[in-house]
Amino acid sequence: MAGNTFGEAFRVTTFGESHGVALGCIIDGCPAGVPIDADFLQSEMDRRKPGARQTDSQGKEIFNAAVTSRSEADRAEILSGVFEGKSTGTAIAIEIRNTSQKSKDYSSIMDKFRPGHADFTYHEKYGIRDYRGGGRSSGRETSARVAAGAVAKMFLSMSGVEIKAYTVRAAGIQCEKINLEEIDRNPLRVPDCASAERMMEKIEELRKSGDSAGGIIECRISGLPAGLGEPVFDKMDAVLASAMLSIGAVKGIEFGEGFHAADLTGSENNDPMREGPAFVSNHAGGILGGITRGDDIVFRLAIKPVPSIFKRQSTVDTSMRECEIEIEGRHDVCLCPRIVPVVEAMAAITAADMMLRNRSSRVER
Repeated sequence: MAGNTFGEAFRVTTFGESHGVALGCIIDGCPAGVPIDADFLQSEMDRRKPGARQTDSQGKEIFNAAVTSRSEADRAEILSGVFEGKSTGTAIAIEIRNTSQKSKDYSSIMDKFRPGHADFTYHEKYGIRDYRGGGRSSGRETSARVAAGAVAKMFLSMSGVEIKAYTVRAAGIQCEKINLEEIDRNPLRVPDCASAERMMEKIEELRKSGDSAGGIIECRISGLPAGLGEPVFDKMDAVLASAMLSIGAVKGIEFGEGFHAADLTGSENNDPMREGPAFVSNHAGGILGGITRGDDIVFRLAIKPVPSIFKRQSTVDTSMRECEIEIEGRHDVCLCPRIVPVVEAMAAITAADMMLRNRSSRVER
């Protein structure tokens, strides 16, 4: 199976399945001397891990109707590449053990293709598939990405780079303001607690009816220098798009004004410059000609509704005969809050890779 590796200079390979023994990642290219904080690594894992019983920023337990009740510790164990708290320059291997699989939940549908999932396409490509939660196609694969992204964040922090993602729309309800301090004060990671409450009410309705919801996530990368990106085919936005669209539930991406730019004039969409240099506006989302320009990179992602719903659906079985399917088990209702740390992780891996690749682009003056 190809396609398990992302990056050129900062290179990440992930492995493992939803109901297998473990998942993990191998990171090649992380420079020696990066301080590796195991507590920070685990805190990043905790932001993504499943479990409807969660805690808010004040440590109060809350019920999150949006996420699965599957409870995994998601303990990340560093196996190699770190000595005395710093990266050694050799491959960093991290393992995350599965501890709460319930494979029997899938025994009744082992010969049926779940609508909206990768069951049929995996079967057609390989002639065999792991029906237990989708195997490699499961969203649980993203735990390994978050582990690698945590290491990338540690490297980027040495240069003052920060990455923040958050939900701006869920279940058809739009966030009305952006206050980054409110992101960790609600279950959906919305920068507007009032809007988050309305979103959760709708999501709770969908959960009770056996249905699911999608949404939109926005991400900002600040602190990157101008000049990152490899024209023509490895533009910064092109590589970020590749990284984001590799996340299973992401169905679209836009930078800056995005699709709204199609309705603007050139004079409205261009970003004037002033002495500094600095840009007066950021309609471009921080990238021109595929190269970073030194201000914030801003992009948004369309997240599809969770395909595992508790309604009876029409499908076919492995003999391609029509049948009906009823999905059991523990599943998210809206993926947005758990995808937020995954988006940050893939953004961090991309940024780290581009920073390291850029070191060979010119002779230092």
